[in-house]
Amino acid sequence: MSEPGTNSLRSQLIRRLLPLQAGLLAVFTLLLVGTLWASGFLLHHRDERRVIEVLRDAIAIDPSGAITLRSTEDLRRLRADAPDLWFMIRDTQGHSLTGGDVPADFAGLGSALDKIGQAKLGWDPSEEGSRRPGLEHLSAQMKRVSTDAGDVQIITTSEAKMSGAGSWLQVAAIFLGLALPSFALMTLATLVATPMVVRRAIASLDEAAQYASNIDIDKRGTRLPLQIVPDEVAPLVKAVNDALRRLDEGYERHKRFLADAAHELRTPIAILTTRIETLPPGPEKGRLVEDIARLSTLTDQLLDLQRLKQRLVRPGPVDLVTLCAQVVGDLAPMAIEAGYQISLRADVERTDTWGDGGSLERVVINLVQNAIQHGGRQGTISVAVRSPSTIEISDQGPGIPSSERERIFEPFHRLRPLNRGAGLGLSLVSEIVQLHRGVISIVDATAHGGACFRIVLPLAGQPPLSV
Repeated sequence: MSEPGTNSLRSQLIRRLLPLQAGLLAVFTLLLVGTLWASGFLLHHRDERRVIEVLRDAIAIDPSGAITLRSTEDLRRLRADAPDLWFMIRDTQGHSLTGGDVPADFAGLGSALDKIGQAKLGWDPSEEGSRRPGLEHLSAQMKRVSTDAGDVQIITTSEAKMSGAGSWLQVAAIFLGLALPSFALMTLATLVATPMVVRRAIASLDEAAQYASNIDIDKRGTRLPLQIVPDEVAPLVKAVNDALRRLDEGYERHKRFLADAAHELRTPIAILTTRIETLPPGPEKGRLVEDIARLSTLTDQLLDLQRLKQRLVRPGPVDLVTLCAQVVGDLAPMAIEAGYQISLRADVERTDTWGDGGSLERVVINLVQNAIQHGGRQGTISVAVRSPSTIEISDQGPGIPSSERERIFEPFHRLRPLNRGAGLGLSLVSEIVQLHRGVISIVDATAHGGACFRIVLPLAGQPPLSV
C-alpha cells in the first residue's frame, strides 16, 4: 500500500511541473546566450584609455627615425589578454606602424583625421543603409598623444570577442542573474498556484462525493451527476453509475423473489395448520404446532423485511402496554404447550411511543417466540413494560454469552448452528427498533439466569418514525 499523500494529485503535478519548468528555463537560457553570442553582442569592452596609455608608453624611435614599439611588460600583458588586438600608429612625419589584423575600413583613415584630437569610430546598425555584414559591432578609438617619438595618432579597437573563460563567466552571470531568480519565482508560483488550481479543478468531485455518500440500499436510484465532473473523470463516473444500476436491478430481482416465495408459502402453511388442528391432542401434535408456527413466523418475517425495506409503515401513537398484553394473550397457549409460564408486568397503565403498531407488535412476537425456542422449556417468560417507553422480555434459560450479544442481531447468525430457525428473527427485531429510533440491548436476567432483551423507544412527543 502506498504511503498517505503519495497519490495526491497536487503532489504529482508539482513533481512533474518543476522539472519541466527547470528544463524549459535551461533551454531558454541556452538559446538566449547562443543568440547573443552569434549576434556578436557578447563582447568584452576594454578600457580604451588603458589600451592607448600602454601603446603610448611603448612607442619609441629606431635609429632610422621610424616608429617602433618597445616590448614593455604592460604591452606583453595586453597582447596576452587580447589576442585580437589591432592598432595603427602614425606620427606627423608620415611614419606609421600597425599591429594585428587592422580592418580594411579603418586602414586608410589615418591622414583623414590629422586635424582631430580624438574620436570614436564605428557603425550604428539602427540607421538605414548602414548595415554591413560583419561590421555591425566593429568600433575603434582614435586619440592623438605625446610620446618619446613626438605627437602621434593612435587608432585601436575598443572592444573584442570574449575569451572562453570570459564567455563562461558571462554565461554564469546571466544564469545567476536571470535564470536562477526566474526559476525560483516559477517554483514559488507553482507551489502556491498548483494547489489552488487543483482544488478548483476537482471541486466538482467533492460535490460528486457528497452524492455518493447519500447512496444507500434503502435509497436506490441515486446516481452521481455527470454534468458537474471534468471530462477526464466522466468515464469513471459513468462506469460507477452503470454499476449502481446493475446493483439496483439485482436487488429488485432478489426482493421480488423473496416476496413471491413468502406469499407462495402462505397457502400450504394454512392448509397444514388446518390439518394439524384436526389431530387428537398429544405430545406429537404440540411439536407439530410449534413447527408450523415457526414456519409461519419465517414467512411473516420475510414479508416484514420487504415491507421494512419499502418503508411501508403507518406511524402514529402506540400504547406499549396494550400491545404487549395482546401479544402475551396470543402466544400464551404456545408457551404453555411448550412447558413455560408466561407473565405480563406493567409499571404504568399506559406509555406511548411513536411508530408503526404492526412492526412493533412483530418485535415483541419475535422476542417471545425466541424465548420459547431457546428458554430450555422450563421457568417463566416475562414481558415487562416500564416507563418511559421500555419493554423487557426475559426467560430463565441458558442465556446468551457476552461475546455473542453483538453478533446475535446479524442476519442468519444463530447461537447454536444446529438449532431450528433461519436466524432472521432477531435481525428483523433490530431493524425495526432502529427504524423507530430506539435502542435494543441484551442484559442478564434475574437471579434465575436466562437472557433479557431490553428495548427503549422514544416517547410519543419526541421526533417521529424515520421513513
